[in-house]
Amino acid sequence: MSFQKLGLIPPLLHAIDDLGYENPTLIQNRAIPLVLAKSDLFATAQTGTGKTAAFGLPILQKLRKVDTHNRILKAVILSPTRELSIQIFEDLKNFSKYMEIELAVLVGGKDIMSQQRTLKEGVEIAIATPGRFLEHTEQGLDVKNVEILVLDEADRMLDMGFAKDIRKIHPLLPKKHQTLLFSATYSDKVRKLSKLVLQKPAFIETSKKNSTVDTINQIAYKVDTARKAELLAYLIGSRNFEQVLVFTKTKASANELFEELPKDGLSCGLIHGDIPQAKRLKTLAQFKEMKIRVLIATDIASRGLDIEELPYVINYELPAVAEDYVHRVGRTGRAGRDGEAISLIDIYEKFDIKDIERVIGQKIPQDVVEGFEPDPNIRRKDVDEVKLKSEHKKVEKKERSYNKNIPRSTKSRNAKKRKTTKRDSK
Repeated sequence: MSFQKLGLIPPLLHAIDDLGYENPTLIQNRAIPLVLAKSDLFATAQTGTGKTAAFGLPILQKLRKVDTHNRILKAVILSPTRELSIQIFEDLKNFSKYMEIELAVLVGGKDIMSQQRTLKEGVEIAIATPGRFLEHTEQGLDVKNVEILVLDEADRMLDMGFAKDIRKIHPLLPKKHQTLLFSATYSDKVRKLSKLVLQKPAFIETSKKNSTVDTINQIAYKVDTARKAELLAYLIGSRNFEQVLVFTKTKASANELFEELPKDGLSCGLIHGDIPQAKRLKTLAQFKEMKIRVLIATDIASRGLDIEELPYVINYELPAVAEDYVHRVGRTGRAGRDGEAISLIDIYEKFDIKDIERVIGQKIPQDVVEGFEPDPNIRRKDVDEVKLKSEHKKVEKKERSYNKNIPRSTKSRNAKKRKTTKRDSK
């Protein structure tokens, strides 16, 4: 089905054509008619399948009739991170290029006074992180005319502790408004939130629970911890990876890698929570323009980074939360394109990879790179020692239970006689 058959208006079709979109993705095909029909929506879809257009295009169409002399806030889109909010803002600006709709992005790390001035000038759509949007409502932002609320990457918002903010924001909006909940993964927390904010929603599930995109080739290479950085540089150099996104678990690991990789002649950029917002945006722009070859990031970048045709994602360290693997590898293989997701796993991550496999419902092939074979004499002390101790205790328990299994008559003969009392003797 074409975008035209979905009932989109000419200004949106022209913008879509300018962007080179040909046919809608599955989530767009199913969501756009439901949003236009004013239905609440609970949609789960893999990262990189076009969720922003799935809610952005019909929202723009519904708000197309605007009073340019008296602009009123009609739609609020909440997302978990500044990066994702800015990405959504940019996408909606591109979609609405032939329309008169005004948008604002409200995120932390930016001057709240300048955001308030933008809001006073009048906007129809606000894209915001929950905390900053709540700040604006506490300072008088009028939300009584809001018709549509979008919760994008709802699972991530809950993981980041935004549940209280969402619970505060929702009652501030008019009772009759449309709510669209989008999530890349499906969890009990998301289900509970849906019951709170949705009214008789339509449900869309375009893929099985927490799955990764079929076009992504996934593999894990086993390597010793001390040789991870060396293997990473070798893979990028020997296989001529021209653009690769590398994920670490901590900011400390990201900083160390940022210092190490340039020694191998690799140009690098760095994104994590301690990097100022302006610098992060500049680094991301350089990476998109391929002025730097390797972008090193913590999980702050696993959502909201939309890099066209990104071919490679490498997990230098596996994520602390197994579900975040889906979002990390979803940065590649977007919009039906091929991609490769590589994980470097040491002896400390041999159990973590199993947790990820349970989440995504598939096995990740494991291999070794010649010259980087793990040393079989290296053992992980912490978990293995605990495991051995627990196994030892289980054996002792079995032995005790076996010794207790003796004839009742023998037990009664050997049993200690109960002391008698004066009451017994009477």
